[in-house]
Amino acid sequence: MVDEIRQHDDGHPVGLDERFEAVDWQSQPAMFAKRIKIFPKRVAGKFRSVKWAFLTTLLGIYYLLPWIRWDRGPIAPDQAVLFDIASRRFYFFGIEIWPQEVYILVAILIGSAFGLFFVTSLIGRAWCAWGCPQTVWTDLFMFIERRVEGDRNARMRLDNGPWTLEKVRKRTLKHILWIVVSFGTGGAWAFYFMDAPTLAKGLVHLDAPMAAWSTIAVLTAMTYLMAGFAREQVCTYMCPYSRFQSAMMDKHTFMIAYRADRGEPRAKYKRGTSFEGRGHCIRCTQCVSVCPMGIDIRNGMQLECINCGLCADACNNVMDQVGLPRGLIGYDSLDNVDRRARGLAERPFSLLRARTIVYFVALGLVGIAFVAMLWMRSDSGLSVIRDRNPIFVQLSNGDIRNGYRLKILNKSYDERVYRVSLTGLDGALIERSGAQHPYAPAIEISVKPNEVQEVHLFVRQSRDALSKAQTNVVFDVIELASGRHEKKETRFMGPETSE
Repeated sequence: MVDEIRQHDDGHPVGLDERFEAVDWQSQPAMFAKRIKIFPKRVAGKFRSVKWAFLTTLLGIYYLLPWIRWDRGPIAPDQAVLFDIASRRFYFFGIEIWPQEVYILVAILIGSAFGLFFVTSLIGRAWCAWGCPQTVWTDLFMFIERRVEGDRNARMRLDNGPWTLEKVRKRTLKHILWIVVSFGTGGAWAFYFMDAPTLAKGLVHLDAPMAAWSTIAVLTAMTYLMAGFAREQVCTYMCPYSRFQSAMMDKHTFMIAYRADRGEPRAKYKRGTSFEGRGHCIRCTQCVSVCPMGIDIRNGMQLECINCGLCADACNNVMDQVGLPRGLIGYDSLDNVDRRARGLAERPFSLLRARTIVYFVALGLVGIAFVAMLWMRSDSGLSVIRDRNPIFVQLSNGDIRNGYRLKILNKSYDERVYRVSLTGLDGALIERSGAQHPYAPAIEISVKPNEVQEVHLFVRQSRDALSKAQTNVVFDVIELASGRHEKKETRFMGPETSE
């Protein structure tokens, strides 16, 4: 090893180049492993049916959601779900989120995380099995692959065989269909950021914005790469969930598992042979052949396992053929596996455990906070920035003037009038920059619907009325129609005063 070679016999240190050349690189472990291609076999069963149900439902939602309309009035977009980047808004049916309300998106993300933790603590990696986009699109790509190239054995023969016209035809057709699905994936995602009918028309007539084409191109390439080639590599090496999933599970979590107490010892099976003195596993390896991750569930819980249950479907089909009860592979808990090994009775599945209670309470608190934020959110907003150059101006009559920039946000779809006043500084007067109106205790500002109005205001105060160089003041903005207040605290600066 490099670290073992430190100095020459004469005591002089060995240089870096010499140390590098002295290493036997052939004996070092490889930093990267070449991907071993997996050929999952088609299987039918309960879990496969659940996966098809989730796949069709989720893809249907993904492709159809941008086309749902939602009437918000004449000046707002009527797409139910829209990330309006140009206007910096997020529309979700009756909810409209502005950039100032990013905390709502944060609450959604935190709630989703706790929801994932809660489900994982109950039934393992259910999200990976049925809801993850990588799983959904990989399933779709493998379905196309099987329809074009055949099932497991046919695909293996085709992959290992020479390049013939038939192989070129099948591979070309498969990749064309993959690209079509990938393009549809990228195109559907772009519909979430622009009005779907308008963008679709632009795509058909080849006059859509370059940003749309770029987005579609990138997502098409990523879908084609991830679902067509990377597949299980994404789940094993790219997704962090497989690495920390065990922290969310305990010995009572229900997950797909092999029941070794029933299956061992394994032995090949011949029709008519008794199962006396042996396990029910007949070493058919069908559970391995159907696994999209290429693992052997009989080796116990593994980070690659996504809990899809296809191994259980394959095993159940084999059990039916040999006349044994189903369930050699299925949902089980490590606690029950251990109890059966010790000859103890199984424990029923329990939802009420310390881990699940903590996750459920956290999820509930985030949900309550989210609903409260939506309920209490105002349809007006206010931000105040004090001018820093100059900090203050002394007018010819001796009064002190400060400048402020106010941004008044009108989230409604009606034009509104706001009255701006100042508290904390008795006798202060306000004037709008550039206006012909004289200074007054309060001024009115009109804000167009669904817009932000920025105004530059000057506040003046008699120097004799200032008792210190910095005075805390509050801008009070009242929406005249509803009487709702928005307040922001700031400072009024003046010259140093002698005590």
